[in-house]
Amino acid sequence: MKNVLISGSGLFTPTEIVTNEELVASFNQYVDLFNEQYAADIEAGELAALEYSSCEFIEKASGIKSRHVLHKEGILDPAVMMPVFPKRGEDEHPEMVEMAIVAAQEAMAQAGKTAADIDLIICAASNIQRPYPALSIELQQALGASGYAFDMNVACSSATFAISNAVNAIRGGMAKVVLVVNPEFASPQVNYTNRDSHFIFGDVCTATIIEAEETVTSNNAYRILGVSLKTEFSNNIRCDIGYTEHCHPETDPDAPFFKQQGRKVFKELLPLVADVILNEMQRLAVAPDDLKRLWLHQANINMNLFAAKKILGRDPLPEEAPLVLDTYANTASAGSVIAFHKHKEGIQSGEKAILCSFGAGYSVGCLVLEKR
Repeated sequence: MKNVLISGSGLFTPTEIVTNEELVASFNQYVDLFNEQYAADIEAGELAALEYSSCEFIEKASGIKSRHVLHKEGILDPAVMMPVFPKRGEDEHPEMVEMAIVAAQEAMAQAGKTAADIDLIICAASNIQRPYPALSIELQQALGASGYAFDMNVACSSATFAISNAVNAIRGGMAKVVLVVNPEFASPQVNYTNRDSHFIFGDVCTATIIEAEETVTSNNAYRILGVSLKTEFSNNIRCDIGYTEHCHPETDPDAPFFKQQGRKVFKELLPLVADVILNEMQRLAVAPDDLKRLWLHQANINMNLFAAKKILGRDPLPEEAPLVLDTYANTASAGSVIAFHKHKEGIQSGEKAILCSFGAGYSVGCLVLEKR
């Protein structure tokens, strides 16, 4: 079977940052305004008073300290509580394509590839900014690539599922060099008026180049030894907006926003994640002591530490399971690839690692990698 490698990675990080301190200050101002406006209803027991948020609560619940956003305006205004930005015209790249161009260029440079080498582009993210024409095809035109392109969505597992599609396309002869991009424009799906989730997401874009070993020229490439994908249906993580929503007069005003039942997700999803990873390691005869790095989905520090301990059989060292969510927050499908991009140095030829994402669906995507 043809060896397929990740030969380059790229990252686009927005310049604007929202700290926990800023977020908490604006949220608590919103709470005061809400509780004052609806004081009579609250006193009558018809509405519950909103509670303050705090930096301590956010860090304990998630490990997040700040996040990057494309559009900061409006997020911190208690009268707005959402990013405000102009709608782009049909002759302008949408934000997700704009981010993807930058990340793709870095990944191509790392891999020693040009647009002429790429014959498949997959745009995979937890939300797609428009249904069609495909963002991947617009990116294909912007880069000057040929071949074919498509968009796909498996929520927070989109990146690993897309890489598996790239592997299959190469092994099946449908493509030679694949560009996978994960433009996560997640800040607009945050309900900044909800204490339990107002801090979760940030914006970012990652990219990877996937190719057969015989064409690899990069000196920092990783063989994809194994791929394991798993899905099980759950309602515990949802985003309900769709093109039919305007047809329903009773549409929930919270429909566009991310929502989850966090305790149920932790209890139900993490055992599934551990089983997928451990079963794939067993199939490949990879022992926990063989693993140099765990690049895990960056949603929650407690989830990552739990998963890493299950895989290794002990508490991980910081360098073994690197975290980026403290400064990036949850970046959906891009999180594990950010960790890979920023922490893939210091691994020797033949040493092994895990790249794994997990999320709504439920969905789990696990790659077992080996440094070339």
